Amino acid sequence: MSKKVLGNTDRGLLFVVSAPAGTGKSTMVDMLIKEFPDGVVESCSSTTRRPRPGEVPKHHYLYLSIAEFEEKIAKDEFLEHVKLFGNYYGTRREEIDSLQASGKHVVLVIDTQGALQLKEKLPEAIFIFISPPSVEELRNRLFKRRTEDEEMIEERLDWSKNEIALARHYDYQITNDNLEISYQVLRSILIAEEHKNRGTI
Repeated sequence: MSKKVLGNTDRGLLFVVSAPAGTGKSTMVDMLIKEFPDGVVESCSSTTRRPRPGEVPKHHYLYLSIAEFEEKIAKDEFLEHVKLFGNYYGTRREEIDSLQASGKHVVLVIDTQGALQLKEKLPEAIFIFISPPSVEELRNRLFKRRTEDEEMIEERLDWSKNEIALARHYDYQITNDNLEISYQVLRSILIAEEHKNRGTI
């Protein structure tokens, strides 16, 4: 399929993607942008957590100090913000507006707390939740990733159960037990929503 199928509209759609850590959401979003580089872009969220190995500032996240983040909160610069595992995360209002105005569809990867805040403020956005096949499989993936110690992994697993319980508030749910099949479902959602927006279906 042509890389120009998606996007290039007067104003791009906003797709909000949530999933427990280790579910494969970042890999799937990267696949989407690689296939449709001219029509889909990922929003860069802000955080106060330290970069992980391989993460690139202003690509994966905009890394801020606590003081910088709280100053932006005071100035109402965030569409949503949460504090999770001791770190702030937030979506800058200006970032979303600018990307949508470019005509590209925007993919925003955020946790369920932030997504539910956005659902109240931007009900026209499309909300997609990606689940692991099971909590045990998620545990295996997190240990293989080796980016956090065992205590943090267990904390994330406990939190993931809360996130999965909130999946019912999303427009679409995908269970990622096969990466390629799950990706095809994700891209189909974006294509269908674009056609719906254009009034071609």
